[in-house]
Amino acid sequence: MELAVESLETPALTKAQLAELLFDQIGLNKRESKDMIDAFFDLVTDSLVEGTDVKISGFGNFQIRTKAPRPGRNPRTGEPVAIKARRVVTFHASPKLKEQVQNAGAAT
Repeated sequence: MELAVESLETPALTKAQLAELLFDQIGLNKRESKDMIDAFFDLVTDSLVEGTDVKISGFGNFQIRTKAPRPGRNPRTGEPVAIKARRVVTFHASPKLKEQVQNAGAAT
C-alpha cells in the first residue's frame, strides 16, 4: 500500500499527519490510528534505549553509537573543554530509499 504524502502542508511529516494518513487511507478510526503511530515510535525508542539496533526493510537502520570522551575547545574563546562520552542515534538509509530520493530529485 502506498501512502500519498504530497498533500501535506508543512515540510515536516508529523506523527499527527501519519495518524491522519492511516485514518484516511486504511480506514482505522482516529484513536486507533494515533495509538498505532504512538506504539510504533514507542517500540523504536525503547529498542534504541536498550541498545538494540532498529532495521526497517526498504527504509534504513537506526543504530546506537557510543562516542568516546575527547578534548574539544570553545569556538568563541578558544578555551579547551572536555567533551564527555555519550551515546548517539545514527540513521543509515537503505539503498532502496536512497534510490527513491535520488530519482525524485532528478524528476524535478
